[in-house]
Amino acid sequence: MIFTQTELPEVILISPEVFSDERGAFWEVHHQNKYAEHGIPDTFLQDNQSISRRSVLRGLHYQVVHPQGKLVRVVQGRVFDVAVDIRKSSPNFGRWVGCFLSSRNKQQLWIPPGFAHGFYSLSRWAHLSYKNTELYSSEHDRTLLWNDPRLGIEWPLIDGKPPFLSEKDANAVTLDKAEVFD
Repeated sequence: MIFTQTELPEVILISPEVFSDERGAFWEVHHQNKYAEHGIPDTFLQDNQSISRRSVLRGLHYQVVHPQGKLVRVVQGRVFDVAVDIRKSSPNFGRWVGCFLSSRNKQQLWIPPGFAHGFYSLSRWAHLSYKNTELYSSEHDRTLLWNDPRLGIEWPLIDGKPPFLSEKDANAVTLDKAEVFD
């Protein structure tokens, strides 16, 4: 596995070593010791699956109590995955990083606690699997507005058309009004 720090050093892109031959392919999806060497926790309390059709945008989600670290990968399809630093004490507060994750590149993205997370589906269907370091708590769940001008996220919108959003995501708040971490 190759662990690459992104422009936000705590957010790590993980690229597996893939062994392919005429039978198919094999790669490691999780290796506790290798992850630990790069500061990724060895305990995950919840696994989630998400299936989204083309042009669906989910996020930017986070929890204000028991913030979740997320280890995200795409099982089928392709997404643009985004992490936003929402720690006021961070020199990168309000900055974002985006990565194209797909079933073809088999990459994973580690998003530590203190970051908001969202993704945009670029394929007919995108199936994500992600591990969480904390359990989901609906009362502590918060959402940043996906197109907050202060964040300036450069979403690769298909044909420049607005994404499909849930009501919750459409009514999200801007960073200026959001509950963030100290």
